[in-house]
This record gives sequence, C-alpha cells and structure tokens, in this order.
Amino acid sequence: MIAACRSCGSGQIHKVFSLGPAPLANQLTDGDGGDVAVARYPLDLWVCTECSLAQLADAPPPSVLFHDYPYLSSFSDTMLAHAREMAATLIDRCALDRQTLVVEIGSNDGYLLQHFAAAGIPVLGIDPSEAACRHAAARGIETRPLFFGSVAAADLVRAGVRPRLIVANNVMAHVPDVNDVVAGVRRLLPADGIFVIETPYIRDLIAGLEFDTIYHEHVFYYSFTALTALLARHGFTSIDVARMPIHGGSLRVVAGSGSTATAAVQRLLDEEADWGVAVLTTYATFAARVDARRRELRDLLLARKRGGRRLAAYGAAAKGAMLLNALDVGGDVFDFVVDRNPVKQGHRLSGSGLPIRPPEDLLREMPDDVLLLTWNICDEILDQQKEYRRRGGTFIIPLPEVRIV
Repeated sequence: MIAACRSCGSGQIHKVFSLGPAPLANQLTDGDGGDVAVARYPLDLWVCTECSLAQLADAPPPSVLFHDYPYLSSFSDTMLAHAREMAATLIDRCALDRQTLVVEIGSNDGYLLQHFAAAGIPVLGIDPSEAACRHAAARGIETRPLFFGSVAAADLVRAGVRPRLIVANNVMAHVPDVNDVVAGVRRLLPADGIFVIETPYIRDLIAGLEFDTIYHEHVFYYSFTALTALLARHGFTSIDVARMPIHGGSLRVVAGSGSTATAAVQRLLDEEADWGVAVLTTYATFAARVDARRRELRDLLLARKRGGRRLAAYGAAAKGAMLLNALDVGGDVFDFVVDRNPVKQGHRLSGSGLPIRPPEDLLREMPDDVLLLTWNICDEILDQQKEYRRRGGTFIIPLPEVRIV
C-alpha cells in the first residue's frame, strides 16, 4: 500500500474504488477446468490531486508480472497497422536515417521496431519478457532482456549506445518506479534526442467506462497534466501531443530538452483543467458509472444463460480476464474463450479458468452468443468472424456501450 504518489511524492492521494481482489491479468494457467486457483491481489484505484496521476495502491513486482509475459502485439492487425503509422510518422518527424539509432523500451516481439529496421534504420529493443525477446530475435530485431531504468541506461551508455529516438509505446503505465525509468531515458538520450511516449489516456478510459483496462500490469492511468509534470521533473519539455484511437484512446507525447512546445500542448492542458483532472468528483462519478455497468452486464449475461443460450468469449487478453473478474462470471456462464495467439491456446484464462481455444472453434461449436472481451478492436474481430455471424451467431459488445450485433 502506498502512502504517497508514486510520481510526485505527494501525500494527497485518495481512493477512487476497488476492483479486487483480482488475479494477474496475463497469468495463464493450466489444469482441468473450474475456477483455477491463482494468487489474487488488491486492485484499488487512487488519484493524486497534486499532480493528477491515477494509480494503483498495490503493485506486484515487475519480475512477477513480466518474466513470462504471454502478450504478443503482432497478433492484432489493428496494432500492426498502428505500428506502421507510428514508425512512418516518427521517421519523418525525427529525420531518422541509417546513422540514427532507435531504442524502444518494452519492445515486445519487435512489432514496432521492424518498421524502422525495414527502412534501414538501426534499432535496439529492450524488454524483460524472454518469450517476447525470442520472437523479436526471430524477425531479426536485436532485443535485450532487461528491465529498463537508470542502471540499465548507464550500462548502455558505457557500451556506446546513444539513440536519436527513444520510444516508450504502451509501456509507461506498466512500470512502478516511473521516475527511475524517465531518469534512465534522460541518461541514455543525447541532449538533442527525442523521447516519444504513447500510453492509454485516462479521459478516454473514463468516458468509455474502460474499467477492464484497470489491472495490476497497469500501475498508472495518465492524464497529459500528469505526464507533463513527470517529464518536467527530469528535464524534459512536452513538445507536442496528439490523441490516438488505439487501446480505447491514447496519448502520443513528443518530449525533448529545451524545445518550444506547439499550441496543442497548452490547449490540452487547459482542456484537462476544465474537465476536472485533479478534482475528486470526476473520479467518484466514474466509480458510480462503473458499478452500474457491472450490474447491467452481469444481469444480461445471466439472463441469456438462464434462457438456454450457450455462451463463449473472444479475446484471452488482460482486459478480458479483468472484465470477467469484475463481473464475477466464468465457467458458470461461458464454455470457452478463443484467441488468435497460439502461445495462449491450450491454457486457461487467469481467474475464470476458461479454456483458451483457436478462433476456428467458434464455427465448430457455434455458441449462441460471444462476449467480445477485446471490444477495443471490435471492427477487426467482427470482420474476421463474418461467417460465424452469417450462421446466426451473436456478439455482445460490453463497452463503451452495451450492444448486441
């Protein structure tokens, strides 16, 4: 349990609500059915009214969370398309060429760095997951199995690593000692280097009731106000910012040293102040809406099950495990869950114990309803499953609004 903000150190932190105890979202299990017994940890969301950063009170150590991390970005077409766009944009913006190194923190299976490498730009990935490193190496992306921070940065500098660009794509939410990570970036990056962060945006999380993205791997839930304060603490200026649709709504922040900010920076800071980024009632209202949606979804699923319908789920992702945990449903409602990632198939979803099968099993089994746990890539999944729908199958989309299609 924290006594002060993990970012600014203020004691002005306040509990918003609890979604726990909950299992680790990406901890796949094995066994013979039922609710597989796994460790559960408190899952309480707090907010700092000093720097506006929303955060978890408790966080299992990264060595527990990420050593055998099964998430691989390359199994989402949406993620791959976004990575291509991001790489092309940054190559142009940062004037990257064959002499300019790109380092990515939390590089996963090389899904982003492969696009820089294809353009002839040197790359280096850093990721603590041994499985992700193996997949990256298979596509020719050098990746070091490290937890990044100030010590790792000093070692890289001694080894002559000096990047033009450091990217932290969908990783800043995951690191409990975020000040050590940004200090490491400051140590590794030359004075004229660029630091780009992309991370889920708390305003979109709240607007879309994305409570399923609150889980132990996500220690932080950033506003631009909170990110700007964090960066400034380590000598960075927020140069530019843009809102992106990925992951249910994200921010892309470009930072550097002593650079002039675009008009978008102050505009978004002003918007957040008007929205109530550091006002507790903003989060209290969110908590009440979450409770109402949890009841609505649970009642819907139980009613359809009582009506004799067979249910399955799509997407053995972290958000899926968390949604089922928040609704307190599992094998009592669903027969199985499907996922494209073969690393997950044959295992069971954390907490609920649902067996994970390939998507082809939807056509073999033809459940009446499929709860779309990966609702953030809804269009991609619905397009993939046109035949299931043509045969009469129904998808239940839980967020941001409950829909049956």
